[in-house]
Amino acid sequence: MERRAEAPPPPQGLDFTVENVEKALHQLYYDPNIENKNLAQKWLMQAQVSPQAWHFSWLLLNMDKVPEIQYFGASALHIKISRYWNDIPADQYESLKSQLFTHITRFAGGSKIVLTRLCVALASLALSMMPEAWPCAVADMVRMFQAEDSNVDGRARCLALLELLTVLPEEFQTSRLPQYRKGQVRSVLAQECGSVFPLLEQLLQQQDSPGFIKQKVLKCFSSWVQLEIPLMDCENLIQAAFTSLQDPELFDTAVEAVVNAISQPDAQRYVNTLLKLIPPVLGLQEQLRQAVQSGDMETSHGICRIAVALGENHSRALLDQVEHWQSFLALVNMIMFCTGIPGHYPVNETTSSLTLTFWYTLQDDILSFEPDKQAVYQQVYRPVYFQLVDVLLHKAQFPSDEEYGFWSSDEKEQFRIYRVDISDTLMYVYEMLGAELLSSLYDKLGRLLTNTEQPSTWQHTEALLYGFQSIAETIDVNYSDVVPGLIGLIPRISISNVQLADTVMFTIGALSEWLADHPVMINNVLPLVLQALGNPELSISSVSTLKKICRECKYDLPPYAANIVAVSQEVLMKQIHKTSQCMWLMQALGFLLSALQVEEILKNLHSLITPYIQQLEKLADETPNPSNKLAIIHILGLLSNLFTTLDISHHDDDHESTEVKKVPVQQGPNPVVVVLQQVFQLIQKVLSKWLNDAQVVESVCAIFEKSVKTLLDDFAPMVPQLCEMLGQMYSTIPQASAIDLTRQLVHIFAHEPAHFPPIKALFLLVTSVTLTLFQQGVLSLKFPEAPTVKASCGFFTELLPRCREIAPVGQVVHENGKVLLQAVLEGVGGQASRSLMDHFAEILFALNKHCFSYLSIWIKEAMQQDGFPSARVSPEQKETFSQQILRERVNKRRVKEMVKEFTLLCRGLHGTEYTADY
Repeated sequence: MERRAEAPPPPQGLDFTVENVEKALHQLYYDPNIENKNLAQKWLMQAQVSPQAWHFSWLLLNMDKVPEIQYFGASALHIKISRYWNDIPADQYESLKSQLFTHITRFAGGSKIVLTRLCVALASLALSMMPEAWPCAVADMVRMFQAEDSNVDGRARCLALLELLTVLPEEFQTSRLPQYRKGQVRSVLAQECGSVFPLLEQLLQQQDSPGFIKQKVLKCFSSWVQLEIPLMDCENLIQAAFTSLQDPELFDTAVEAVVNAISQPDAQRYVNTLLKLIPPVLGLQEQLRQAVQSGDMETSHGICRIAVALGENHSRALLDQVEHWQSFLALVNMIMFCTGIPGHYPVNETTSSLTLTFWYTLQDDILSFEPDKQAVYQQVYRPVYFQLVDVLLHKAQFPSDEEYGFWSSDEKEQFRIYRVDISDTLMYVYEMLGAELLSSLYDKLGRLLTNTEQPSTWQHTEALLYGFQSIAETIDVNYSDVVPGLIGLIPRISISNVQLADTVMFTIGALSEWLADHPVMINNVLPLVLQALGNPELSISSVSTLKKICRECKYDLPPYAANIVAVSQEVLMKQIHKTSQCMWLMQALGFLLSALQVEEILKNLHSLITPYIQQLEKLADETPNPSNKLAIIHILGLLSNLFTTLDISHHDDDHESTEVKKVPVQQGPNPVVVVLQQVFQLIQKVLSKWLNDAQVVESVCAIFEKSVKTLLDDFAPMVPQLCEMLGQMYSTIPQASAIDLTRQLVHIFAHEPAHFPPIKALFLLVTSVTLTLFQQGVLSLKFPEAPTVKASCGFFTELLPRCREIAPVGQVVHENGKVLLQAVLEGVGGQASRSLMDHFAEILFALNKHCFSYLSIWIKEAMQQDGFPSARVSPEQKETFSQQILRERVNKRRVKEMVKEFTLLCRGLHGTEYTADY
């Protein structure tokens, strides 16, 4: 588009003429002012859907216009045909069709983007007309473009036809045809492939067909196979696509065509055709090997996609052909080669990851056969799966330290995710191979660690351990006879590197449940974990492993408790770990202390917490500033996390026989309560200075909330003073965290008469303060945050059914129900997000069901207001909606549909494209 003098913005009321459209397009493309651009775009969108679009679109397609203007004209035609088909009189179909054909022929040698848009418009027309109004649409298209036309070059005509045939199925996939029409048109198109495929075959086989024509043919075939055309009808073109794989120029397009053809769901019905496809796929192995040798990642990737598409989509159908087991096994071995493709993912290769899902599918299919057939296939495929384990563990190996040092952070992250995928696959394969898999891994690790003549690389050791960890993390290995040997081998591993150390830690963590059943072995590995705690590079793995051991083995840890606490205190004081790991470490200590005698717990708590309490006392005297705020939040977080897991009542125990391990039930107050009572005044002092800081208040509330959740009834002695403190906090500066803690207290203690007075007083205070803030309860329905509105709707939906049985509730509804209805109707009228309409419908349904006599009066009064709930709805539409709502007292789904329909009317969206997915 040529640069012209800057055009003035088109006024919103301007007529939709060719000249104005051109001005607006110039403004859209060239005006530097973003507001003007937005105005132009808005106006152009209105122009496209206006009745005048039928007139100006054709004029914009004049050959003397620039492509951007022509493109807009073609797009406007497509929008009119695809979205407003019902506005077109049937007697104009033929002239519209004829004009589109003429313009496509005219643009055959012109702008590609305009040609494509015109083809899409004609495709949309054909889909709407077939089969009744245009019985042989596709055959007609082929015939029209094959007719001699001296003005247009033959190749250009051929490309235009191929473009039209390519976009036709694509337009069908995205079309808004009703469901019954979609099925009808699909079957018509599938029959019409008889007019398309012979032409495509001919063009591919012609010696003089240039590469760009063949490429377009393959794209066209790719588009058509997604219409569920019988695989046997595609056979010749699939074979031709296989031949095209030898041509580097056509390779990528041929891969897409073959993969799309093989992957269509319907293909499994044509087993004979699938069997015929195995030899050409196997025939690609030489090309694959050469590509791997020469480092041609694109070619190896493409061939692998084809092999996986055939194997993954049709393994069941092909396994069913028992007499062809050898050819399918050959395909499986080809996929195995792709899984084990040389090089490190994702730097030297990106192919192996494509194959992982295939191994899941194959295993599922084998294990789904009846016993006799399964036994036969197990015999064939168990060795294959053992080979797969070796291949996967080889692929999971880290590169050399030097090479890994050159990887980008993105490559390292992709490799981490790839290893997780391998881990998941190994876990899945365990179902096929069972305990023998663990034995095999153990034997290999044992040989590796005891072979003094051939020292192994750390990468090899790490990968074997990683395999073990992958399985032990999710599979119950308690009955495995190799785990004792593995625990014995772990201390022999020479840990020379962070990645290996991490995997050792995670493997120990994965075996923590086994250690709980074999406590005599704890001492073999615990020193390693405690040593690793002091290394910041092993922060995540060492802390999470200690936490698992403390959770699973707490009843066997008292002999080691002093050592664990001492090491943990040391690393916490040295600030080796990041905040989240410090919190995990405190949770680990909470589990550990839970199994000790009360006096031991108090002694350990004293030594553990005292330094932090002293620090907090010092911070509480300081003037608030950002750095001491972080320190306060950190200390409060440590206490919260400690109290989250410190539970001497064994609420969380799932041991089947804990009578041997259970410590005696304590007498006297709970240690957590003792500590909380000791620090209560200090916490109040901190609060007094930081009451207006939401994060500090939240951290304080978290201490009590975590303690309440863990201790339940044992928290009782703290209830009166905590209720009093919460009331003071909330009265001074209301914070959301205080309401959350109040809810927790109400939930646990409100049913107990002894605690009812303080809880009731707190609840009344929080409610009255909140109401003073918001004036009225229905205000929360008008908040912009969807979760708040949903919660408010949920409250009213629960409250309204009680209006008959609880007199005060009935009185509140009688006095304020009209305000509630008003707020709901405002939301439906357009004030609230459309995603919330179901929740508003729930309130209307509850009002109608439980307060019908009031609702019938209120809704009439509300709807009499001019322009309420929207200026877009007429009095008749409001009356219809009111009557519909009042009539429906049984079917909640119908009420939801009515509300959705009415909100679209209120927003001016009814009957537009925006409602398609609503």
